[in-house]
Amino acid sequence: MQKNLSRFKFRTISAIAASLLLAQSAWAVDPFTVKDIRVEGLQRVEPGTIFASLPFRVGETYNDDKGSTAIRALFGLGLFKDVRLEVTGDVLVVIVEERPTIADVNFVGAKEFDKDVLKKALREIGLADGQPFDKALADKAEQELKRQYINRSMYGAEIVTTVTPIERNRVNLSFNVVEGETAKIKEIRIVGNQAFGESTLRDLFDLNTPGWMSWYTKSDRYSRAKLNADLETLRSYYLARGYLEFKVDSTQVAISPDKQDVSITINVTEGARFVVSGIKLEGNYLGKDEEFKSLVTIKPGQAYNADTVAETSKAFTDYFGTFGYAFARVEAVPEIDRVNNRVAFVMQGEPSRRAYVRRINVAGNNRTRDEVVRREFRQFESSWYDGDKIRLSRDRVDRLGFFTEVNIDTQEVTGTVDQVDLAVNVVEKPTGNLQLGAGFSSAEKLSLTFGVQQENVFGSGNYLGVQVNTSKINRQLVLSTVDPYFTASGISRSLDVYFRTVRPLDGQGGDYGLKTTGASMRFGVPFTERDTVYFGAGLERLTIEPGINALPSTYQAYANLFGYSSNSVPLTVGWTRDSRDSALVPTKGRYQRVFGEWGVAGDARYLRGNYQTQQYIPLNKQFTVALNGELGWGAGLSGRPFPVFKNFASGGLGSVRGFQQGSLGPRDASNLALGGPKKITLNAEMIAPFPGTGNDRTLRMYGFVDAGNVFGANDPYRLNDLRASVGVGISWISPVGPLRVAIANPIRKQVGDRIERFQFQIGTSF
Repeated sequence: MQKNLSRFKFRTISAIAASLLLAQSAWAVDPFTVKDIRVEGLQRVEPGTIFASLPFRVGETYNDDKGSTAIRALFGLGLFKDVRLEVTGDVLVVIVEERPTIADVNFVGAKEFDKDVLKKALREIGLADGQPFDKALADKAEQELKRQYINRSMYGAEIVTTVTPIERNRVNLSFNVVEGETAKIKEIRIVGNQAFGESTLRDLFDLNTPGWMSWYTKSDRYSRAKLNADLETLRSYYLARGYLEFKVDSTQVAISPDKQDVSITINVTEGARFVVSGIKLEGNYLGKDEEFKSLVTIKPGQAYNADTVAETSKAFTDYFGTFGYAFARVEAVPEIDRVNNRVAFVMQGEPSRRAYVRRINVAGNNRTRDEVVRREFRQFESSWYDGDKIRLSRDRVDRLGFFTEVNIDTQEVTGTVDQVDLAVNVVEKPTGNLQLGAGFSSAEKLSLTFGVQQENVFGSGNYLGVQVNTSKINRQLVLSTVDPYFTASGISRSLDVYFRTVRPLDGQGGDYGLKTTGASMRFGVPFTERDTVYFGAGLERLTIEPGINALPSTYQAYANLFGYSSNSVPLTVGWTRDSRDSALVPTKGRYQRVFGEWGVAGDARYLRGNYQTQQYIPLNKQFTVALNGELGWGAGLSGRPFPVFKNFASGGLGSVRGFQQGSLGPRDASNLALGGPKKITLNAEMIAPFPGTGNDRTLRMYGFVDAGNVFGANDPYRLNDLRASVGVGISWISPVGPLRVAIANPIRKQVGDRIERFQFQIGTSF
């Protein structure tokens, strides 16, 4: 009886006073066995969430410690504004007051950012539709939004949060933004430099003072991350030129009182210029010292160059990796002689232990399937770690063209001494491509080309494309699909279905037409990691439509020989090798392609071959020379002429700019350009940054020289007959694909050539 009287019939323990109540025996609840637990105040939270957080159950003993623990656990859920425990007899009542739930998040006055970008930033800190709301979270959201604007150099941005309660204990959040003006970099000063001029050093930076292209590059907006990157560039510039002890002493960034101007001052100490006096190896080099020495790019007698030191260290580490030593350590230790400004290097190598690759993990491929990445790997799980195979795997994944970044990190496996995991981190890019092209001439007026391509359909790695040309002369519809892994061994399969119509120019000989309908299948067999050989076959049907006027003699002769409709069965074989560093913006490497076609059956019997090579030569970080050459040849077989509809074409985009598309080469009596079975195309470009864009690679300009022509079956290749042009152009990696605009001036032409000085196209090179 006394025990029951000492127990509270009605007791409230609030969150704020919980610790005080439990500390005072006068307010303490004597331990008792819980016969029932009731929950009051719930609106949207499930009761199971409450019960799962309580440290006791029905039938267990309740005491003050468990009550305090229960309150802390329920508050820790972040779902409640208040939590109380009431004890009535042997029944424990949990009374809660739920936090309001965020119904909607809106932004007013935000123009610099897309609203989805801002919502994503707030979602990462826990503020999103359907989440519990509290004032501290709203304050944190304001700070995050201000941080986003500061990253865009908008230091004067002001943000006011409005909370509007609505029914069912919900709130709408509205962030009212006054963005203000963007702060611009007023000046960049470099202090302490003596060996190189200040303007020379500033040209290395991506950050810059306002210029006429700053609206595009945004290089006049201060960013701490960009400044750090520029400081690293500055440091690398000095270290690559002998200044071993160069350092950046300090950087000062000052913002004007009106928050519109930013001044940057960089203080540096150059130090002395050092020359390499020698290099030696120390440590365990697996008995292959001579092989490691052959990898050394550090040259005694030359100025110290941090790049060659890093290259040598990396080459050593990579070579250790080819023998399975994933944990090899290589350190280039300098021995500095400051009296004579000389430095010697000791390459200390320790292979450590061999390792297996336990697991390969792929991350960042939100759209692309894992198998698309994994099937390019030549390093396998549960196999010896092989540095060469890992690098090859990375290059193969990068050459897919689906990702802007591909990085592979080696991670040790906890609890083991001979296993590693490979973390493959990719950053996806849009793989859809819209191709547009246009040309204008007095004869054809405006001609358009259109294409839609998806290189990674549904994340499968397959290609699907549609090409349309609306030209009066050449109209076409082409459907193409490629499965790069038709078989598990990497054999690809390509399918093409096409319909083409070729008609003469108005007033140039009549209204006849040539229609070609066909389909083809091609398989690509990888013979080496870089070489692929293609085999295929197709079926074509050519129909000549006479029209009202008489056919040109060339087509009439073909119709007399084969009829107005003829069939052919071409077999194809080809070879490609691609070592370019990028398919989109190449700066180095080579691309080669050979294609052969044999009309083995049907009415037309012929051979047709084509060879193309491209070479990219980097002159420095900004300038690249691009060269392209193409040679074509064709001949009829079995006493039959080479089919006129298989002729090569030249002129215009992709060949000799400045001349109308496909207008070069032999013509018939009606002045129709026929093309020819022989072709030469030569292109050279000097690619440079667009003025005012600094080191930005998405917008560049180029100067070019083109030469080429096509020749008849009985004509030899004659260099004197080549047409040529020079010009300038702009290359822009636009949201819908690479755009190239060219203005060309023919410098070798003949009477009757059809000139087209302005041309542009999206999705092509050269």
